[in-house]
Amino acid sequence: MNWNQIAADYLAVADSIFNGMTGDIDAVADEIVARVRAGGKVLICGNGGSAADAQHIAGEFINRFLRERKPYAAVALTTDTSVITAIGNDYDYSLIFEKQVAGIGREGDVLLCLSTSGNSANLLTAVETARAMGILTVALTGGTGGKLAPICDRVLSVSCTTSTPRIQEGHHLIFHALCERIEEQLDTTT
Repeated sequence: MNWNQIAADYLAVADSIFNGMTGDIDAVADEIVARVRAGGKVLICGNGGSAADAQHIAGEFINRFLRERKPYAAVALTTDTSVITAIGNDYDYSLIFEKQVAGIGREGDVLLCLSTSGNSANLLTAVETARAMGILTVALTGGTGGKLAPICDRVLSVSCTTSTPRIQEGHHLIFHALCERIEEQLDTTT
């Protein structure tokens, strides 16, 4: 393990976010705020580590991030094992998020997809359904954004192409920045 290389790679990712993506992050936060204020919710999904991150983000929205405030409507689509396994068993794993979006999503909601590659089949099908329903689609990806980039309304892509851990660390910086910006804008009356 080369600690110096890890540190250099991490700092390069952080630099690209703080010096190149803040406007895009603010714009996505503004759109989420508008939809939450209008009664929308945030649906969050991903696979593997990104599934855990989806739960992390939902926890920040529903509980709190830095401020005491009312909960914001958010659902991690990665948590209901009975639903996920029923869909995977009866249909196909590629539909585990799509069927949940179709069932609980509504026009005016937000679908936040986390994928280091941007190529997960189950996220692609969820985005297609969400867009047809009038749900804002946002992807947190890595590299060029993969197949999600051209089909999502908004893409926040970590510039790293060589390291899944660095992309995931970048996602953490991004979603914590989103949470902080959203809390700044939504007061306790939301």
